[in-house]
This record gives sequence, C-alpha cells and structure tokens, in this order.
Amino acid sequence: MKFTEFLNEATKENKNVHLEHIEDEVLNGGVQGARSAINFLQALRNMLAGHSDTKVNVTTKWDGAPAIFCGINPENGKFFVGTKGVFNANAKLNYTDEDIDNNHPSPGLNTKLKVALRYLPKLGIKGVLQGDMMFSKGDIKEETIDGVKYIIFQPNTIVYAVPADSKLATNMLAAQLGIVFHTSYTGKTMADMKSSFNIDIKNLTTTKDVWFRDAYFVDASGTATFTEEETKQITSILSRAGGMFRTVSSLALNRIATTEMIQLQIKTFNNTKVRAGEPIKNVNLHTRELIRWVEERLNKEILAAKKDETKQKRQFEKNELMRFYRNNALELEKIFQIQNDIVSAKNMVIKKLQQMRQVTGTFLRTDDGFKVTNPEGFVAVDKLKGNAVKLVDRLEFAHANFNAQKAWDK
Repeated sequence: MKFTEFLNEATKENKNVHLEHIEDEVLNGGVQGARSAINFLQALRNMLAGHSDTKVNVTTKWDGAPAIFCGINPENGKFFVGTKGVFNANAKLNYTDEDIDNNHPSPGLNTKLKVALRYLPKLGIKGVLQGDMMFSKGDIKEETIDGVKYIIFQPNTIVYAVPADSKLATNMLAAQLGIVFHTSYTGKTMADMKSSFNIDIKNLTTTKDVWFRDAYFVDASGTATFTEEETKQITSILSRAGGMFRTVSSLALNRIATTEMIQLQIKTFNNTKVRAGEPIKNVNLHTRELIRWVEERLNKEILAAKKDETKQKRQFEKNELMRFYRNNALELEKIFQIQNDIVSAKNMVIKKLQQMRQVTGTFLRTDDGFKVTNPEGFVAVDKLKGNAVKLVDRLEFAHANFNAQKAWDK
C-alpha cells in the first residue's frame, strides 16, 4: 500500500473538522487503521530518505484561533464567515454583523468574526476556504526576547515572533487581520461540500488589510533527508511495529474501532499521560492502570445513579466492558506497543522537518518569560487524493497546550 491509499482524516462527510494524531488511527480504524498508519510512516520515511515515488506536501500546523470558514455560499451567492459547524443542518452562517451578534454573542469571537466579515471579501474568494486566524488589529505587541526586538502575537498556546525590522513585520502591522488558509471546499450546496488539502491561494487578491498565506511548509522531497543511520533506525522501528501488528488480535482492534465507549476511554486515559508529560514506558503497567482507571470511573457512574433501574443498566454495561478489558489485556499491551513505535517513528519525521527554517520564531509564554519551542506540528498531505494526517510531538506540544499560559490567561 502506498501513501496515496492512506486514510482520509476528515469526517465521513469529507469535511475537515478534526485531524487525528497518526497513532490514534490504531484505535480509530482497527486493522485497516493500524496497517495504514504504519504504511503512511513508511512513505514519509521514503520521502525523507530521498527516494520517494509519490509527491507529498508537508504543511505547518499553525496554532491559530478561532477557526474561520469563509467564502461564497453556492446556494445564494452571498459571502459569509463562520466557525466550525458551517456544514451542519442548522448551520450558523454569518452574512451581516447582525447575524454575528445573534449567532456568536461571546465578545472575543464576536469581534474576530466581524473583522473577518469586513475584510476577507477583499480577497475575492470564489469557493469556500478554511483557515486559522492568527491575529487581528490590536493583538500584535512588541517584545524583546534574548536581546532581539520582535512583534509577537499569541492566538492560542504558541507565541509567534517576527523580527521587528523585517518586511514581514511591516506587512503584519499594516493588516487588520492575519489568517493562514489550509483547506478549500467545493460543492453545489453547503451540505455537499467536499474538502481538499491541496489549497491554491495564488488567485486571491492581495490587500494590505489582510495578511494571509497558505500552510504549505515546503515540498519536503529532497529538502530535508535522513542520514543512512537515521533511515536504518526508523526502518527498524517500523519493522518492529509491523511485526507486532501481525500478532495482535484483529477482533480486539476492530472491537475498539467500532465501540465508541471503549475508544473514548482509552484515548481519555492516554491523554491523562500526555497532560502529565509522561510517555508510555511500560505497556504492561499502562494496561493495568487503564483497566483500574476504567473500573473506578464506571463504579462512580453506578454510585451516582438515582434509580435502581439505572444502577442495574450501568452495572450490566460495566460487566460487559470489564470483560473486554480483562480478556484482552495482552492484546491491549500489543496495541500500546504499536502506538509507541508509531510515535517514535513520527517523532523522527517531526524532528527532521523541524530542522528546516520557519517563517516565524515560536515561543511558549511562561511565568519566567519566553521559552523557545517548535511549531505545533505538521500535516502531511497526499497531493493526488488530498488525504492528510496530523504529526504532532504530543509530549511537547500537547503537554504545553494543556499547561501553558494561553493568550486569554495573560
């Protein structure tokens, strides 16, 4: 299987609502998800080893907020702005400031959407685009970091810094807002819209009022390459993951993929480790802790039930779930080992991509000032089919995302 056969990260409706971490495809997609995740990393290895037979775009995952959808509604020909949910049945599409006041009364979001509605029509967008807002007028501050003067903005967790004497800083300071576009949509109705990560913004009209760009990092083929030793190392990791995959129970993998409760419990427990900045070092211990954690949560839900009928129902559900966990403890250990190997290979890819120069400096705001950090991560996109997967060092960024000072905490 080649990269072009890899999963579509969008939802079933082909909308780019939420990108998943590549290691979580083992949980999301069962046998096919695990196989595809390993094969996908093999394709990235080939790309970075300098002998890729497929074209892959790598985009920077900008840490912007809010998510902005904008463009022309094909059903009425009118320009709109919105946030996540514009493709829902009762979508909140905003054509006027009054619409924004009615749909989004929260002061911060309300102001951002009004700025977007006023200035984004100047770009001459023909279809529908999705992007992350990086700043609006007033968000940009001046800061000296390690003796260098920057303009900075912090839409979410990461602080972006641009040298104050650069042309980029001049352009940003002149703009009313800044936005990074990463997805385009086409369709005859909003409900029928299909997403594409192969976005082309060359035909957008430039205006000093809007600083915009696409998220393309670089066509990484041949730009950053693994050394021979690194290629051997990532090949060994992926071979180990493939060997473990061949021994794991397909029934267990597919049960997780098709049972929302089990999938959610495992992801939630794994995220407690990410939040604490703890890698899964011992899969046996991790599995035993997971089973104990699940049982404790289910017991609390039983105790919280007011009616006997509800208690009995929850007790039955608990028995079924615990039977799965205890009967499949060894399979869960294998699954966590596969995830660990996928994470190790993914982080090698991320580290190589991070060696390439960034458009802006990236920092985390701490109580003691600013700490240098890497971008949120990358998204690898298949040029032919537009499929994509998120590559994020969760122990660095996700831990920071849970714990760093946010823009609204300052």
